[in-house]
Amino acid sequence: MRHFPVFLDTRGRRVVVSGAGETAVAKLRLLMRTEARIEVHGTDPAEEVRRWAAEGRLALVEAPLAAIGDARLVYAANADPAEDARVAALGRAAGVLVNIVDDLSSDFITPAIVDRDPVTVAIGTEGAAPVLARKIKAEVEEMLPSSLGLLARIGQSFRARVEALDSRARRAFWTRFYFERGPRAVAAGPEAVADTLETMLGEDVAATKGFVHLIGAGPGDPELLTMKARRILHEADVVIHDRLVPGAILELARREARVIEVGKIAYGPSWKQEDINALILREARAGATVARLKGGDAVLFGRLDEEIAALEEAGIGFAVVPGITSASASAAAIGQSLTRRGRNASLRLLTAHDMNGFADHDWRDLARPGATAAVYMGVKAAAFVRGRLLMHGAAAATPVTCVENASRPDQRVIATTLIDLPEALAEARPTGPVMILLGLEPRAALGAATRNELREAL
Repeated sequence: MRHFPVFLDTRGRRVVVSGAGETAVAKLRLLMRTEARIEVHGTDPAEEVRRWAAEGRLALVEAPLAAIGDARLVYAANADPAEDARVAALGRAAGVLVNIVDDLSSDFITPAIVDRDPVTVAIGTEGAAPVLARKIKAEVEEMLPSSLGLLARIGQSFRARVEALDSRARRAFWTRFYFERGPRAVAAGPEAVADTLETMLGEDVAATKGFVHLIGAGPGDPELLTMKARRILHEADVVIHDRLVPGAILELARREARVIEVGKIAYGPSWKQEDINALILREARAGATVARLKGGDAVLFGRLDEEIAALEEAGIGFAVVPGITSASASAAAIGQSLTRRGRNASLRLLTAHDMNGFADHDWRDLARPGATAAVYMGVKAAAFVRGRLLMHGAAAATPVTCVENASRPDQRVIATTLIDLPEALAEARPTGPVMILLGLEPRAALGAATRNELREAL
């Protein structure tokens, strides 16, 4: 990061712009949103500059800049390299930060700005991609409602009255206001928003109970996290996560949140489920908003029922936030669908982590041509799966695709057949989570097979 982003207080401070033509106009439109005292120096001012001066929005000196004085910032916007260099030298000699328009040798650069005063979002690309900055700005503007500034301003006027609450109660109060009750009230106007705050202040916000969100964190790509999961991560006081939830997702938690790993390692040392339950209950009883992150989809092979049972018994509120399961991400990685008309109208999702009952599956049905199954945590059970399927009539050449770290940067696809499955995994020696897709092969392989068939026909 070459340019460190800061927000500079310009209230009542002098900001000097050298140049009064079209180059200066764009900067002035931005600067006039601030509370700075703007002073423009230049000959032959643009019509907009004259009008703004007549309206009292800035001071116009129709002469080249001669001295810097007590300026907070200086903009060199003369569209003349020699004059801009002269102004920059004046500013630096006076110890004032100088921006030469469209010149990265400047002391500072002005970012693209989304203005929802007093909420301001600044976007910069180090000057490398201004078009990209504008695109991001447009997307952020669509995301942030125009009413956001109104909510923030009215909320600011109530801050002193909420300060009497402890930090956790304050956070819960403002979360409910900004994300739930405030947006609902804003359509009725400023008075309705203020009335909503008055009502909330009369409620027993200090007695806010803890709450647990049981969240599916998806297969690992942060962009596959649901919008709801991302929002909760921004609000949670405590994040309790499985070992497989990557750092890129954990970084979405707010800075003040405590992040606790409760790792489970297959066939290795792990947190016991009862200890995880106890940790969740302890944090929720203390009044925390808890985000319990589970890899993939929380409702699939995530021991969700045990945590829900513990929460229900303790009388603690909870909600389940589903995520994208690894089977879907793995199928997407190989360009396939998990179901296809004419091939399979049903899909089996199996876990080989708990062998109790694993042998009792309907292996005969799974061995039929066209059958498709996704086996979670099946690396250690690969030889067992092969044996069962072959025993019940599956073809040795049945395609099998193993996807390691689906959706992540280190994703790896291991394409093989049923007869070679254990050996292929042993040779690949995967270290990350592996999804075994029985009956599926990568679409690229299907395309190659089709092309070979056409060649043979010709």
